[in-house]
Amino acid sequence: MKSEEILMPNVKKVMRSVKLSLLLVILFTVMATDVPAQSTASKNLTLAARYQQIVTIAAFTVKGDLEKLKSALGEGLDAGLTINEIKEVLVHLYAYCGFPRSLQGINTFIALLNARKTKGITDKLGKEATPVKSTETKYEQGKKVLETLTGRPETSPRIGYAAFSPEIEVFLKEHLFADIFTRDILSYADREVATISALINLGGVEPMLRSHMGIGFNLGMTENQLKEMLLLIEANGEKKEADAGKQVLSEVMKSRKK
Repeated sequence: MKSEEILMPNVKKVMRSVKLSLLLVILFTVMATDVPAQSTASKNLTLAARYQQIVTIAAFTVKGDLEKLKSALGEGLDAGLTINEIKEVLVHLYAYCGFPRSLQGINTFIALLNARKTKGITDKLGKEATPVKSTETKYEQGKKVLETLTGRPETSPRIGYAAFSPEIEVFLKEHLFADIFTRDILSYADREVATISALINLGGVEPMLRSHMGIGFNLGMTENQLKEMLLLIEANGEKKEADAGKQVLSEVMKSRKK
């Protein structure tokens, strides 16, 4: 028997082994790159876990992506948000994305809670909103809340939309800032995180986003936290919206340095 004939089976074995190794390398590479971008981004964030959950819940509610919202709601509960806190985020968002999106979000949350209950999961209900006791009118209450948020007195004459449509300025003060923002289930910072995420994902509302980023800074948020919010939104697949948000943040930072 020729020497090459003796060697041939061994060569074939080596080749099969090499091919198998290459296939395993390719498989593990695919598995590694197939990790959801959101989970990878979350691991690299210093943004509080609470805020991360609010950002994603707000994002998917505004987009109407109910499958992803369902996952985000479950992650929020697992991360320690209470039922009432998440419900309050969904209620809060109707002021920015409308009743249809908000109600769809709430219905998705109801279905998730029922499914978790069937599996024997008991989620924490959390506190209820404290009744507001004030002798002031709703308008005055809302005005004071807005002054706290912006850090500026509301004494200027009405301009822009407030002058053109004074009724909507009243609705904003009485309903958004008095009825909604005064509900203490969420902090002002929680509400602004939800609002900023909603406005970024809505798109085309840069003036409002600029104002709310300014409110975020007034409430103690940092540039890095806002950047991480944008990173999380981009990781959720909304690169166009995140890029527009980055531009707004850059403008806000320039104005703050003047």
